[in-house]
Amino acid sequence: MRCLRVFCLFLCVWTSAGLLAAPRRAPSRSMQGCYDPMGESSPGLTKPLIVLDAGHGGDDHGAKIQSFLEKKATLQTAILTKKHLEELGYRVLMTRSRDVYLPLQRRVAIANKTKGSLFVSVHFNSSPSTAAHGIEVFFYNSKEAWRTRASKRLADCILYRVIDETDAHSRGVKQGNFHVIRETQMPSVLVEGGFITNSEERAKLRDKGYLDRLAAGIAQGIDKYMKT
Repeated sequence: MRCLRVFCLFLCVWTSAGLLAAPRRAPSRSMQGCYDPMGESSPGLTKPLIVLDAGHGGDDHGAKIQSFLEKKATLQTAILTKKHLEELGYRVLMTRSRDVYLPLQRRVAIANKTKGSLFVSVHFNSSPSTAAHGIEVFFYNSKEAWRTRASKRLADCILYRVIDETDAHSRGVKQGNFHVIRETQMPSVLVEGGFITNSEERAKLRDKGYLDRLAAGIAQGIDKYMKT
């Protein structure tokens, strides 16, 4: 009997110390890697990685009129977009963060190797007609139906938010066969943020405040897509 009492006492102490506590359940497969829409990721979960691609750079000036260079506007807009995305809790990788030339294949390789959640390429438009104006967003009609649907949805979200932020004319969401959105392996879009050949639009694109609103719209569109 004395042995039995000693064993019972030992068992009570052991239980109260938590040594017999039930093991924590592992998160279900459906919850692993999920993104917290409030921007507060659970411990151990990775926040989504957004890949931003500032078009052109280095010797590739892109569209040019007078002293306005597309490559400078794309980089400035991408940097501002990165800031807004980080404020929303995303991780951001830029294919280029300074004025350097980067081949299209290298931009795609960066996105695919890092396994970004999304890829967004920033550009500005030009046209023989100085009357052409507005913002449009392109997606690629991939053989992978899921990527086509996701890319179009991303394009819709970004265009809606950008127009709301800038009050620019919407030229709509369109299909495009651009290398950087064709060869990437994740939902991808290419944003044409306005026509530098339109004098009124070019004047806006010289204004950092306007570019910041454009960047905020891109970031909000990405956030809307990720939460939908």
